[in-house]
Amino acid sequence: MDYCNIDRRQTLNNLACGFGGLALGALAHKNAIASNNTPKDFFHHRPKAKRVIFIFMAGGVSHLDSFDFKESLIKNDGKMMRFDDARTLAKTRKIINHRVMKPLWKFKKHGQSGRDVSELFPNIANHVDDLCFIKGMHTNGIAHGPSTLFLHTGNINLIRPSMGSWINYGLGTENDNLPGFVSIGPSMGNGGPRNFSNAFLPSSYQGTPLGRAGIPAKEATIKNLVNQNLNHQDNLEQFKLLQKINAEQLSNYPNNDKINSVINSYELAWRMQSNAPNVLDIKNESPSTLEMYGIGQKETNDFGQYCLKARKLSEAGVRYVQINYTDNTNNPAWDQHSNMPKHMDHARATDKPVAGLITDLKQRGLLEDTIVWWGSEFGRTPYAQDKGTGRDHNSDGFTVWLAGGGFKQGFSYGETDEFGHHAVEGKVHMHDLHATILHQLGIDHEKLTYRYDGRDFRLTDVHGKVVHQLLS
Repeated sequence: MDYCNIDRRQTLNNLACGFGGLALGALAHKNAIASNNTPKDFFHHRPKAKRVIFIFMAGGVSHLDSFDFKESLIKNDGKMMRFDDARTLAKTRKIINHRVMKPLWKFKKHGQSGRDVSELFPNIANHVDDLCFIKGMHTNGIAHGPSTLFLHTGNINLIRPSMGSWINYGLGTENDNLPGFVSIGPSMGNGGPRNFSNAFLPSSYQGTPLGRAGIPAKEATIKNLVNQNLNHQDNLEQFKLLQKINAEQLSNYPNNDKINSVINSYELAWRMQSNAPNVLDIKNESPSTLEMYGIGQKETNDFGQYCLKARKLSEAGVRYVQINYTDNTNNPAWDQHSNMPKHMDHARATDKPVAGLITDLKQRGLLEDTIVWWGSEFGRTPYAQDKGTGRDHNSDGFTVWLAGGGFKQGFSYGETDEFGHHAVEGKVHMHDLHATILHQLGIDHEKLTYRYDGRDFRLTDVHGKVVHQLLS
């Protein structure tokens, strides 16, 4: 190929054919220059975990119909009772009576630990002795947008880095040939890209989205990863030319974070051509593995592929993988205000894949140093809504669970009141959960800071405490 007559603009334009889908999306590289904000002393003990897989159940799974059994709901089903509810108070400016609603699905004790799980999650129920339940969760925000942002960034209304970006910033990737933070099937609603954004952190720590909500899982991949118009040697020559151009540009602005991050994005894209396709390809997985995740079965095929890709990415060294079960609306999947039976459809789509992921991680010896975090932005109320067929949002008491990564097994911490409305014992705020996960990764949440606009920022802001009762 003759490069003599190719100018810089034309070169970048041609390269876009191969790297267009990656240029600003796959910006994860641990050697990114961050001026005087290069990661410093964030660590304070030996980590129990190396990576995180966050399974985000968007919309608010009803803890009262899944993992938090309350006899009082059954005894008082149909009764009008007074509930001190922040969401109702915000709407009506007064506390009103609501109709108590019992669980729609039967509960049963499972495992040697005897944990209560409803009929919604029969496969996850088989793993209760691996799980650490947090039943006293509470958070900020009473609507999906604010609470979802708070879960991901630790803030409701300001532009802040997402948790995956903070972890990517603090630890970097385990594999220089892959991003450090990947979000599979993210939604464009309720925060959208802000949920995997780097915000004011260098753009090298931004999450790389695979696919998006609402499209088939087979499309959850990185498009234009390889330039099909050139053979390997010509592609290599173009890349070398780009490196020379970028080196010259960087020499003129040696401490420019933005230029360095873009350069890193191109170089990561180049390395990914030889690595990412195999990691994202599930065709070579055994039939038994595909069946374990429910791949090939109508109800579980899409989410099963998400979960399997998450395992492959984590195993390959991606530090933080988020699996999203959601859609592209402002009323996400589990948001059943008027149709609680719909919870069963979502449970059937996710239960087997999630259980398959836990089994697969255990079989491969990965669960011990991988934190699996399952949960929603909030829970749901003990009273009925919309003609008695749904439940409203509840940010004051709900359940999440964790597995692996040095968390106690077959353990339950915290309690909601007798109706499952407010967290009353062992209360764990979302800031506390963030702090505890960082702790297990060996990071002091108070030291994981970044100076921006004249002050030091952190994921937990000026809040958060490590919940040592959860740790083995």
